[in-house]
Formats: sequence, structure tokens, C-alpha cells
Amino acid sequence: MNVRPAIDSTTYPAALSVSFNQDSSCFSVGMDTGFSNLNAGIHHVQMLGKTNFIALIGNGKSSRFPKNKVGLLSDQSDIRKVCISKSYICLISLNTVEVHKFQRFPELWHSFETSDNPLGLCCLGNQLVAFPGRTPGQIQLVELTSGNVSIIPAHGSALRALEMSKDSRILASASQTGTLIRIFATHNCARITELRRGVDNAIIFSLAFSPSNKLLAATSDKATIHIFDIPKLSNSFSTGPSNPPEVNSTNITSDGKETNNSRKWGVLGRVPLLPRVFSDIYSFASAHFEIGDDQLHMPSNVDSGLKVPKGILGWIDDEVLIVLSAGLDSRWEKFLIVQNGDGTRHCVRKGWKKYLNAG
Repeated sequence: MNVRPAIDSTTYPAALSVSFNQDSSCFSVGMDTGFSNLNAGIHHVQMLGKTNFIALIGNGKSSRFPKNKVGLLSDQSDIRKVCISKSYICLISLNTVEVHKFQRFPELWHSFETSDNPLGLCCLGNQLVAFPGRTPGQIQLVELTSGNVSIIPAHGSALRALEMSKDSRILASASQTGTLIRIFATHNCARITELRRGVDNAIIFSLAFSPSNKLLAATSDKATIHIFDIPKLSNSFSTGPSNPPEVNSTNITSDGKETNNSRKWGVLGRVPLLPRVFSDIYSFASAHFEIGDDQLHMPSNVDSGLKVPKGILGWIDDEVLIVLSAGLDSRWEKFLIVQNGDGTRHCVRKGWKKYLNAG
């Protein structure tokens, strides 16, 4: 009797990209085998709300769509990402962001030069679009109605993550170092606050504001989600860009109690001359998410230079957030922000599911 187990040669689909729509109520997936019933490799897919508009970018190796074309538009250079709203389409390549007016025959509105942007960082709102500046570490903020451009000197090294709130009022960024997250007001480009993820360098995967703009979530290659309070703005928020707004860094829980649990080192944070890591604002809660190790085991027909996204964040409401990861181990994880009787808050995993049908 042959007792050796049969070799399973079945290949399961791999998610090459995963992204939420504008309100995180849906997400779309590009696979090595195609999108939905489309038999073509898709490197990136982006969905507009709950409409039937979906932008597709090919994986460039064995795909019906090459890397220099989008299902809505085509371009001369490899397209890293596409952002869509009801009025505009942004095509992001390594050193250029093209803004097209979204109409039956899309029209190029403006083209902007950027520093190297291999991740295709871009945030598109109803009235603003943000993307890397010409100098690494800077952010360009463009008013879509007037075309006015503001430059934010956000970091000393190249940007790794960029996120704008749904109402476009605030903007968060992180650099390749991955230790600090900075938040800016978009109306005057002033820095509102600075949040510390940790002391060790890390690769930031995703940033996301909660619907009320009171919380910010961040994921990294440490396989950890960090949840931060965004300090309450004082009345000086209306001051000009030369006077950054003051913030109240004391946390206020939903029952009105004040806490300082984001000051990790307590009283040491108020001792003068100590390193700033003792006084920085840290996350009030963190949790582990599954990052997987399937980056080294992608199918052979996938572009070898492609890095599948992990830890993509989307808030359902101020107490529920979803984490998506692509690759062969493509999964959906749900986390809750819960509050104890003493007012402390924690982030706990409620459940998870693999969203691609294996077999």
C-alpha cells in the first residue's frame, strides 16, 4: 500500500494588491490570475465608492494589461498607482503625478514632478491632492480648483507613507525611518503634532484616520498596529502658517476623564534635558496582526520586483477597523477599540478570514 501523501500541485491565487474604496465599506483585489473573471494579471486595482468604476494596472510580466497602462487611461511610463474620485483621476509614476479630469473622455489637467516615488504615494480628496515633493521628505499639496501648490517640509528622508483624512482637513506622513508620524493641517500646512511609533526603525505599511479624525492607526513590518490619539486642537488652530497651532496633548476618554497614557514614560517626560523619546507621544493601544512570510513564495508569473501590500488599514467607525494583507496568505482581520472600566483602552482582534477562495 502506498502510504506516501500525494503531492498537491494545485496553485492558489495570490493577491497582488488590495485597497479600500473611499469610505472603507468595500475593498478590491488584483490577483495574479486576474480581476474577477478577467484572465489577466493585475498589479493594482482601485475602486471608486460603490460605483462600477474600477481602475486596473497590469503586472507587466504575463498580463493583458502592461504596466504602462491603466484600464481607464494610458501613459508612457510605468504607473505605480492610480487614485480616483468623482471628479479626478491621478496617475502616479516614479517621478510624475498626472491629474486628469474624470469625464467621458478624460482630460489631462496638470502634471507635477516628484522625487522618486516607487510606492506611488498619493492622497486624492474632493478639493486637494497630496503627493511627494521634488525634494525627498517634502509633500506637495495642490488645490484642485485653483492649482495652487503648497510645500510641506515633512521629513529629513524620503516618504514611506502618506494619508489624508476623508474631509481633507489633516494629513499624516511617515518617512523611511518609520519612527515618527507627523500630522499637518492642510489649510495652512502647519504641523499639528508628532507621534512616536517606536525607537527602532521600521517600514510603515499604512496610515489611516478614523472617521471622526480623533484617532490614527498605523501598521508596520513589526506586524503591529498602533492606535494614537490625535490631540485636540486649541482655539489657535485658525492662526497662519507661521504660527503652528497649539495642541492639547492630554487624552480625554469618551466618559470625559483625562488620561496621559500616551506619555509612555510618565513623570520622566517632564524632566528637563532628557532625550525627547521620554516626552514624545506614543500610541495608547497596539495589537499584533498577521503579516505572513509569503513574499518569498509568490507565483513565478508575477513580476519579481513587486512587493505585495501588507497591513492596509480601513476604519469602519471609531471603534472598528479592518486590516487587509495581500500575497498568498491574503487575509482580512477585524479589530476593536475597547475601553475598560478604569478608562484605559485596548485594541483587540475580533476575527479574521482568508478572502480568496483556496481551491
